[in-house]
Amino acid sequence: YLLAWLLSYFYNKTHFYKIPKIAGLILYFLKELIRASFKVAYDIITPKDYMKPALVAIPLDVESDLEITLLANLITLTPGTLSIDISKNKKMLLIHEVYVKDEDVEAVKNTIKNGFERRILSITR
Repeated sequence: YLLAWLLSYFYNKTHFYKIPKIAGLILYFLKELIRASFKVAYDIITPKDYMKPALVAIPLDVESDLEITLLANLITLTPGTLSIDISKNKKMLLIHEVYVKDEDVEAVKNTIKNGFERRILSITR
């Protein structure tokens, strides 16, 4: 990282400043992966069923195919969530969420928009 910073005089510096943002996205994904894994594992080993599944349509701020694919894959790789479909105009992403507390789909939307989507946009723009 230090060597890249020293050599940043010779190339476009915007790529250098994206390295911490990429690391932040990876760490955020790992945190969400571990948190969701424990939630699903707890639901499996306890006798009570805590699942409250719902389909959630998320309006997208990401526009390019790379951004949409990355967002959909990160959502699908997180246990308890699954990307189902993208609208034809690429403005809505339909996901299946297993744990929706009290039918609060806005909380699910906010979690994805302020989590994965915001971090993806900070890298690609």
